[in-house]
Amino acid sequence: MLAVVALWLRRQLDETSQQETRALKEAGSLKGLWRNRRAFIMVLGFTAAGSLCFYTFTTYMQKYLVNTAGMHANVASGIMTAALFVFMLIQPLIGALSDKIGRRTSMLCFGSLAAIFTVPILSALQNVSSPYAAFGLVMCALMIVSFYTSISGILKAEMFPAQVRALGVGLSYAVANAIFGGSAEYVALSLKSIGMETAFFWYVTLMAVVAFLVSLMLHRKGKGMRL
Repeated sequence: MLAVVALWLRRQLDETSQQETRALKEAGSLKGLWRNRRAFIMVLGFTAAGSLCFYTFTTYMQKYLVNTAGMHANVASGIMTAALFVFMLIQPLIGALSDKIGRRTSMLCFGSLAAIFTVPILSALQNVSSPYAAFGLVMCALMIVSFYTSISGILKAEMFPAQVRALGVGLSYAVANAIFGGSAEYVALSLKSIGMETAFFWYVTLMAVVAFLVSLMLHRKGKGMRL
């Protein structure tokens, strides 16, 4: 049913690329992508850190609250359901803020705040006993992640010319998301099993530093841009 609705919505949209752009020789080619390798590498860096943080504080967090903080599974699930609902609601708000301050500033906020607060938040959650305190800590983390998630799609699209936009964004996102985001839970649980759980905290922090450094290379633009 949702697929039918999506198809109907797509049929109402104007084509975002022009015929002249799609007719270019390098449109959708690896050669064209190579000419934009700087953008490709930057998107890899953004996505590696962003996906890792996102999966850490969404998918993995429920297990973390149960296995590490010792909470009952139902309590942990309730906390995460509420946190993810609020997380959903704040996306347009943080996105609107990005329209005011720019994509570069938003990504710098994400990278710096994630680098500074990941270890303290995860460390505090290790011994948290109050569901309300746990919810507050998780929301702090998700607020930080929102500086990335609220603009992720538009930021990456703005970095590629139209003729290689789909390939550039799709490939870089898929590779980084699969390697770093998809492996987050496996890496976290593996390190926990050998008594090195806190190493995962620093791994996430390191990737946040990477995102911050990559963000420094962004042009000072992104306010009200047209694709």
